[in-house]
Amino acid sequence: YTESHEWVRIDGDTATIGVTDYAQNALGDVVYVEVPEANTEVEAEDVVGIVESVKSTSDIYSPLSGTIIEGNANVVANTKLVNKSPEADGWLFKIKFSDKEQLDALLDATKYKQLIEDGH
Repeated sequence: YTESHEWVRIDGDTATIGVTDYAQNALGDVVYVEVPEANTEVEAEDVVGIVESVKSTSDIYSPLSGTIIEGNANVVANTKLVNKSPEADGWLFKIKFSDKEQLDALLDATKYKQLIEDGH
């Protein structure tokens, strides 16, 4: 997890990233999603997309440096996936990451839960 409310699932040197259930709940009904294009080089903490809801617009940050492999076209076409399945079908993008040390900056589930309990 990240402090900006993205979840990260690691599989080898690839990470799948989306917004957390907490984030989608805070956003409300998602009405627009912009995901990054494949083959885009990004640095950790770069803005790579947007999730817009009836309440607000939020930037999506890449927690890792690397190359975008895929943006989830399904969430662009069906934005409700972000609300219905934020940590499964509602994933936003996949990245082949280039710096394994950046994984150390991610939060585990316990630390993320503490973060949201602290009101961040």
